[in-house]
Amino acid sequence: QGFPVVSVPGGMIFSTARSKQELSIDEAVDQLTRLGAGDDVPEFYLFVQILSEYQKGDQSPWYPWLNSLPRLYYNAISMTDFCYECLPPLVFSLSRKERVKFDNYVTALQKVDFLNPEMLMDPAITKWAYNVVTTRSFGPNDNKRIVPMGDMFNHGTETEIDLNFDDEGNCFAYTTKDVPAGSPLRMSYGDPTNPSVLFAKYGFLDESSPATFCKIMTIQPTPQLKDLGLDFSRMLFYKESGDISPEVWDVMLYSQVLGSDKNVQQAFYDAHMNGDAETKNNIHQHYFPQTAAALQKHVDTFIEQLDELSAKGDGKDINEHPRLPLILRHNEFVKLTFLNVKRNLDSMVGQSVEQYA
Repeated sequence: QGFPVVSVPGGMIFSTARSKQELSIDEAVDQLTRLGAGDDVPEFYLFVQILSEYQKGDQSPWYPWLNSLPRLYYNAISMTDFCYECLPPLVFSLSRKERVKFDNYVTALQKVDFLNPEMLMDPAITKWAYNVVTTRSFGPNDNKRIVPMGDMFNHGTETEIDLNFDDEGNCFAYTTKDVPAGSPLRMSYGDPTNPSVLFAKYGFLDESSPATFCKIMTIQPTPQLKDLGLDFSRMLFYKESGDISPEVWDVMLYSQVLGSDKNVQQAFYDAHMNGDAETKNNIHQHYFPQTAAALQKHVDTFIEQLDELSAKGDGKDINEHPRLPLILRHNEFVKLTFLNVKRNLDSMVGQSVEQYA
């Protein structure tokens, strides 16, 4: 534990702050802002910087690193239009956002006059540069960084590596635990309880993820629902046990069952906010059959939808749609989690029918 693994000097690290000093791209940034993508400006600076270094070829000091990076990706930007037809709603939504973001970047690039126009017209190059930035940058929203060599660690639900920066901007990777010889060195790319987000952005399926978002996409967010736990990272179905997080029960009861009784709905919300577990549990127990039935309907419907989406891939040419097998694996992973949840729910609903009969 605490053993140094990699050190990268600050002068070799890409950062938004540094790119702002080196690049004159104000018109492109203005264009991106007008497109409503102002929040994406920090990564856009890195996107232009990567393209600038790529244009230099072997004259770039980063050439060995750039030349080592993968050219084949399996994430949202790399999928064919048909692949999108096989995606469940959450991954589809996340993937569409990535495509819109990429399209905005390409539009803004037309305002960058020091890059080769022929290079900018090549989607293979611009998609590659976009993927380099979105899959390898991290840090606060106002100053994204890419750390060459420090970006080579894979993702893991359990991690062994942490990156730290000193006052001069140098980066150091240290082990966070004792690591046996031959073991992987991994860091976290994001919330391990939502593999769909990692799939859309990075293009891999984290099958070690202990849970997945419950895929309830039709509930309109309100401040009250957010207080109750309406969030991708909190409304979870657990893979192995089929357990359902308390936030799922709270949100389903409040939004789907109590909507017709505003007084009880408000009482439930107040109990939650005041930490009144007794009142909250009493309301849950009283309306349990309705809540469980609503959740059961959602699970059954979503499993059917997954089967329909995956069936679209039957007979398709993998050479034409090389990301399709991974999409189908993702759908099957989610389905197995939902089947475990369904087993528990079917039992709960059956017991509640007998109890309340």
